[in-house]
Amino acid sequence: MTAPLPGAPLPLRALVSCNMVLMPPQPLRHTSARVLEFDTVRDLIATYAVSPLGQARIRALTPSTDGLWIDNQQQLAAEIREFRRRGGRFEFSGLLAIGRMVEKARIQGSSLQPTEIRDVVLVIDRAAEWREIALRPPAAVESDWAAVRTLSSAIIDFTNLLRSFRNKILPEGTLDDRASPELARIRREVEKQRRLIQDSLRSYLHRLSEGGAAQDEVVTIRGERFVIPIKAEQKRRVQGVVHGTSSSGQTVFIEPLETIEQNNELVRLLEEEQAEIHRILLEMTRRIGEQADAIVTAGEVLAELEMQFAKARFADDYGCVAAVISPAGGSATSRLILDQARHPVLARNVQAKGGRVVPISVELAGNARELIITGPNTGGKTVVLKTVALLALMAQSGLPVTANRAEFPIFDAVLADIGDYQSIEQNLSTFSAHIGRIDWISREATAESLVLLDELVSATDPIEGAALAVAIADHFRTLGTMTLISTHHTSLKVYGASTPGVLNAAVGFDETTLQPTYELQIGVPGASAGINTAQRLGLNQAIIALARRRLSTEAQDVGTFLDRLHGQLRHTERERERLEQEREQLERERARLQGEGAREQRDKVRGMEKKLESLFKDFEYQAREAVRGIEERAAAQKLSKNAERRMAQLRREFREQFDATVVAHVTGADRGDPHAQPGLVRDVSEGDTVKLKSMGRAASVKRRLDADHFEVEIGSMKMKITRADIAQVLLRPSASPVEAARSRGIRVSLASDAGELNTPSEINVIGHTVDEATRRVEKFLDRAFLAGLPRVRVIHGSGMGILRKALRQYLQNHPHVASVSQPAHNEGGAGATVVELRI
Repeated sequence: MTAPLPGAPLPLRALVSCNMVLMPPQPLRHTSARVLEFDTVRDLIATYAVSPLGQARIRALTPSTDGLWIDNQQQLAAEIREFRRRGGRFEFSGLLAIGRMVEKARIQGSSLQPTEIRDVVLVIDRAAEWREIALRPPAAVESDWAAVRTLSSAIIDFTNLLRSFRNKILPEGTLDDRASPELARIRREVEKQRRLIQDSLRSYLHRLSEGGAAQDEVVTIRGERFVIPIKAEQKRRVQGVVHGTSSSGQTVFIEPLETIEQNNELVRLLEEEQAEIHRILLEMTRRIGEQADAIVTAGEVLAELEMQFAKARFADDYGCVAAVISPAGGSATSRLILDQARHPVLARNVQAKGGRVVPISVELAGNARELIITGPNTGGKTVVLKTVALLALMAQSGLPVTANRAEFPIFDAVLADIGDYQSIEQNLSTFSAHIGRIDWISREATAESLVLLDELVSATDPIEGAALAVAIADHFRTLGTMTLISTHHTSLKVYGASTPGVLNAAVGFDETTLQPTYELQIGVPGASAGINTAQRLGLNQAIIALARRRLSTEAQDVGTFLDRLHGQLRHTERERERLEQEREQLERERARLQGEGAREQRDKVRGMEKKLESLFKDFEYQAREAVRGIEERAAAQKLSKNAERRMAQLRREFREQFDATVVAHVTGADRGDPHAQPGLVRDVSEGDTVKLKSMGRAASVKRRLDADHFEVEIGSMKMKITRADIAQVLLRPSASPVEAARSRGIRVSLASDAGELNTPSEINVIGHTVDEATRRVEKFLDRAFLAGLPRVRVIHGSGMGILRKALRQYLQNHPHVASVSQPAHNEGGAGATVVELRI
């Protein structure tokens, strides 16, 4: 996306995208945010913001049902998180909400205070600074910067506006002398006048001090007029105006007659200074008012950006992920999945004490829409409900969630009955308060809602309460609402085990230590363990023993069965952890073997190098022996020198090619490159003149037999060859495009016709960047195509293969290029690319 021109209006698409981020999202119908501690989480994230502007933005955040807005928020947070991970930073400190100030600036004839202008200019300056970063981000994040770039495109170019404010307001909020030439002149005059008055008064005081009339030899100010302190009993000796007395009454402050005119002049200059200041402030205010909309938008963008930075820091500190948003809550494909989820407020509090939060995992997918959670008191059932609901609200607020994986549908409401709603003032008992709340939830909930019911119908007769609880649970199941229920009712455990679409879950309890484990186990009901919990909490042992004796045999059997079941689950979990450890050990062993394999490969490469070195020495020896066999001494000497130079060149080129090939193979730089090995000549047509590898001579292609076989003619001899025997195409029968055009009577002139005849058949771009090399190759191909060259070579070097890959990808898509291949070793190998042109 290109930056908008300075002062130009934003494109409509950019405005729409930006407004999608900045405008308040469509809220949920109900959230139960206070009960679920969503406000606390917002305050926690707000601590990561450093400016009042960003903190206010975070505290105004609300969950939304707008899927596009949620996705955009998550994308912004992800891009800023990556920006920070790559070392990116931005300073938001000192930014204030400037909306009221800018609105004031819109009023004709209004004047902002210097401190207000300073605050507005600070926001503008920071916005301009961020705009430069957004338009030219670090290369490491540039490919994944779309959401931030779209948001930042709402900031216009403030260069001219900032230039008009430069060096005019001091940090403490006063106007600098450089605010205008007139102000600088007036202030020089004021300072000059003050020195003149002070010099006159010091001289006058010195004369009075000799007579003992002066209280102190110091000049002071009363009401912006310079005065001198005179003893009260000596005031008649001084002709002038009395401007006040000291608190003790022993000193009077007199303005002598001889400085009255000078003080009057000073007052006039000060009034002139204030008038000029007012004029400057009016002008500055007018400039702000003229661009009020753009300034307000820039402030909103900065507020949004600081919120994203705060979200990124929060995500890093708490190990968060972006939630995946599945289809709407009423859809059969909607899913609620949490893996290793933690309640962020609980995590903060526990970690502050050096503890660790036990994570939970929940999955409601397909027909499963309801989860019945049972287990001991203080075992964490309520925490499970709050964690799931809170993370759902965070996800729909575009916040990263504290889990290893999270997937939610978009809920239209999050409705919770958690806590005690007893009210003496409203004449509500605990039971009636809960029933009233559940009745309201049953009327508000839809198939796209999330409902949480804690300790469902627990404050009444157990038998009637159980029946009522099952009926309530079945109502929400029939409605299709995603529902999480915590309970101690055995009837609900049975309902969960026997009803399609309902799952049981249990919070763990260790029978040995009588301590809850806080682990959530899906698929099994939990024992309430009320007696054990009471024992752990210190209830009288006599009462505990009596309670155990009064427990029915059936209840004991159920409790024993559940205890045994949970013991088996703990054993299974330990076995899973053991297998996981073995898997990790196998992974480490595999990595070790891969390392040994790499070392073995390096040893083989070194052995190959030694063999090649031996072959080179043998080749050199044979070549020198052949040279010695030449009878003519002068020719032998010349051939010997040429051979030595050629052997040295071949040796150097082969060494570079070999090293580059090994490096590319080991690092994977040539992976996926179809031209990483020397290829065949791709574009061969009838009438072409080709050079044969087997004969070392030129031949004319007479007929194409199939894709890889041709009939060629060498003099009067005809023969059949394979494509692999063709070293290169020497000449094609068609004329160059320039010659063809001229033959039809079209006048064509090049920048240099001589250059047409001398167009080189290769170009060297070693040492250039990808962009520079691409531009040079593009011009080279145009000239070669116009000159009618059938085949050219691009020399780019081997290195790590980056430039080679980029150029080959570019060449494959070029309209003038018929094929791309890697030449043989003696023509450059991987350090060059042969290009067959369409002529």
